[in-house]
Amino acid sequence: MRNTRTIGPTSCTRRRTVSTGSWSSAGSRCWLGSATQGNAVRARCPRAGGFTLTELAVVFAIVALLLYGVLGTLAAQTEVRNHEETRRRLDAALEALIGYAIAQRRLPCPALAAGTGDESPAGGGACSSYYGGFLPAKTIGFAPTDAAGYAVDAWGNRIRYAVSNALTGCAAPAALPHFTSAANLRANGVSCRPNDLDLCVRAQGATASSCASSANRAVSTETAAVIVFSTGKNGAIVAAHGPDELANLDANPVFVTRPPSGPEASGGTFDDLVVWVPVGILYARLIAAGVLP
Repeated sequence: MRNTRTIGPTSCTRRRTVSTGSWSSAGSRCWLGSATQGNAVRARCPRAGGFTLTELAVVFAIVALLLYGVLGTLAAQTEVRNHEETRRRLDAALEALIGYAIAQRRLPCPALAAGTGDESPAGGGACSSYYGGFLPAKTIGFAPTDAAGYAVDAWGNRIRYAVSNALTGCAAPAALPHFTSAANLRANGVSCRPNDLDLCVRAQGATASSCASSANRAVSTETAAVIVFSTGKNGAIVAAHGPDELANLDANPVFVTRPPSGPEASGGTFDDLVVWVPVGILYARLIAAGVLP
């Protein structure tokens, strides 16, 4: 004869089946041990399923590491895109400047910080600032711009612009300004070369008017007719600028162009993107368009 009774109280329902001295558990995997009929039975059951605090901590740590990796990758990809887009805008700015020179027979003057994105003065001629101004986006029809009409890079910083105002090698006495005056540009001719914009590989050793040595020059001082540059991601944070970046903002004809670096470099943090128009290319385009003989 089989006797069946419920063992309790437990979190699980256990049934004891007495049959020839053996014990079994119905509906669970509780180990009941061995006992003789009529003795008290102690059932050892597994705990209810769940996570311990240690297991949860491990899970959260893994998730955090995965998120950190994903966010880091996304941030790096964003910076690459911003860099490439800014480079594209700078190249487009050079083309816009050359196009303007073909149409107006001269280069525009830089825009001032307190203006509206127009060259200063209107109509060109003797510029208000040759080396410390901005790309005159409104004058040359460049986009995109900020709300005030200034050309901006992919980080929203205003694009800078400098134009030469000193000459060398002219076949005859030359009148200044050369590049921003249609009459002077044609009268002076293509024998005149720029002699002020100096592109250095570092600010150290340079003066306010020169890179100081040929070893410190990225290109010859008689090469660049105009310089256009972005101050990079940290452009709006002056305190984050290194010495080489600051050299690009002091409104003199000396500029630095080199690969990017962190603060550990001798010239400090540098993420400026600098491009220029060689005078030979400018003259060739103007001659091809019939602007210059």
